[in-house]
Amino acid sequence: MSTVLRADFRTRSYAGVISMNSREAHEIIDRYYQRNVHSEDETFEFTEALSYLITEKNDPRAMMELGGHYYELREFDLALKYYDMAAALDYEPANECLGYIWYYGRTGTKDYEKAFRYFSAAAKKGNIVARYKIADMYKNGYHVEKDYGKYKQIIRELYPEVRGAKNVFDPLPEIYTRLAHIEAEEGNADRAVDLYWDAKNFLAQRIRFNPFFGNLNIMKWLIEDLYKLTPADPSDMDLFDMYYWLLEPVEITFRYQGERYRISCVNEEGENVIMFGDKWFRNVDDFFKKAQIDGKLLTEINRDLYDFRRR
Repeated sequence: MSTVLRADFRTRSYAGVISMNSREAHEIIDRYYQRNVHSEDETFEFTEALSYLITEKNDPRAMMELGGHYYELREFDLALKYYDMAAALDYEPANECLGYIWYYGRTGTKDYEKAFRYFSAAAKKGNIVARYKIADMYKNGYHVEKDYGKYKQIIRELYPEVRGAKNVFDPLPEIYTRLAHIEAEEGNADRAVDLYWDAKNFLAQRIRFNPFFGNLNIMKWLIEDLYKLTPADPSDMDLFDMYYWLLEPVEITFRYQGERYRISCVNEEGENVIMFGDKWFRNVDDFFKKAQIDGKLLTEINRDLYDFRRR
């Protein structure tokens, strides 16, 4: 959509919301979720479609989706606005997200009392994410008395609830990595390594569909902890092992659809920067967020990348 057409598109709106019906709004939203890389116009249409469902239908799910969109953009004040709107309609998933907002102080102020209250409300409905975040609060002594034993108890209780999970958005990696850390502390390194591998494989599938910065951070920390327990094997690498290999100057190649590609990590003025194709990335996080082939993020096509080699 050109700038001129977009201006015309806006003139056909009312109260800042495009004139459309529910079917059209859902079609726009569904198309948006079919891709991980979006144009400015696609993002505009997506947010307007959600705004329509919020303004005209008072749909709490749309509030949550728009809040999540702004959360991923790190526009946390807007995320909080829409999460609060959904919570006001007693939409239970909003409690988990509000817990995160206040736990991490996303809008500038941490409030562990609010975080615990929202997580507890979600946990009472069986929300597993809220339950492991409550465990974290006992581990760290946030709003509650520090109790590492209670933390371990909650994580061990959650393990059988996520074991065998099929939905990539189930919190299996979050539970498995916490349990792996516990097992490693208790001297069960082999058990910890198995948990980390399972978590890695599961999380890689999730990231294909949602390269959210939170998921990428979990993968980065997972790789760091995994290779403290077992040596990284340069003859058996995948994309996410780059969180380990690209911390130092190195050249790595891989194949995609038969063509070989090169990733280079070089030291520039005391800092390691990454080159892929004709693009430079300031660090490994920037690489995982932006690196693409033919308009597709590497994270989206990670299972189709093969024959990784270190040079």
